[in-house]
Amino acid sequence: MFINNTNFNYQLPYDSPKQSEETVELFMENRKRVSISGIQEKLSMVLDNNTLRLTKEGEQGAYILKLIPHDLKKAGQMPANEHLTMQIAQRIYGINTAENALVFFRDGMPAYITKRFDLKPDGTKWGKEDFATLAGKTRENAGADFKYSYSYEEAGLMLKKYVTDWSAEMEKYFSLLIFNYLFSNGDAHLKNFSTLENADGNYLLSPAYDLINTRLHVDDSDFALDNGLFADNFKSDFYKRNGHAGKSDFAELARRLEISENRTDKLLSPFLENKSTVETLIKHSMLTEPNQRGYYLMYQTKLNFLMEK
Repeated sequence: MFINNTNFNYQLPYDSPKQSEETVELFMENRKRVSISGIQEKLSMVLDNNTLRLTKEGEQGAYILKLIPHDLKKAGQMPANEHLTMQIAQRIYGINTAENALVFFRDGMPAYITKRFDLKPDGTKWGKEDFATLAGKTRENAGADFKYSYSYEEAGLMLKKYVTDWSAEMEKYFSLLIFNYLFSNGDAHLKNFSTLENADGNYLLSPAYDLINTRLHVDDSDFALDNGLFADNFKSDFYKRNGHAGKSDFAELARRLEISENRTDKLLSPFLENKSTVETLIKHSMLTEPNQRGYYLMYQTKLNFLMEK
């Protein structure tokens, strides 16, 4: 999935940073022009004819290249992991995702690239606000962990305040939460959700981004936000017995987000199906076979929890 099937060269015109000091210098200079935070190094790129290259000074980048980080286990699998997770979200569950692809340095090392969705055709930007900004949380007023200090209930209810057609966007938000749980994305913090301006000047939930099975790389919790699903730390009887959320927890969250019971059942239904399709995409991914098995086992485990009331 990439830019409406735009034709481009999947091989980057660079050796990987591990192989080339010249590349390291180029990338260090380019990073000065990227202000996006996160554990992975991110570089700004443009599509020049059909070749992706680093931006030059004064040039607006339309693509973000994410390099393999240094200090995580199985770090070399992160590009394939993120690409697979984004593909599953879009192709199986119909979640609106940022366009993305796997690309490769000349020496074969992979990287993940995504197209910016906040740029207009003329190069100006659509309005975009992440949920940390909407919640008024910054490092200065909420500490170093500001993007984790919230609940998904509180985050969702912000849509009522900032989105015109909030009911439809709330359902998309709810589906994204289920997906993150099912596919062990334990880093779905406030800065990984955003609202985005449309052509009418209204704000909608932005395409999903940074979807990845974090459990392949770190021993994190089911939910990134410190307060989990609920502002009041509600847990169902199933959760209290098993230590993980079940269907009843998400049903209660939907009720609090003012999603009707009938719509909740319809939104949950696709996530309780499509098991063989998920397995097929995993097997066709560029994860190694051991990590394909681990990824699928984590999915099966969460699916079993989700099917329980």
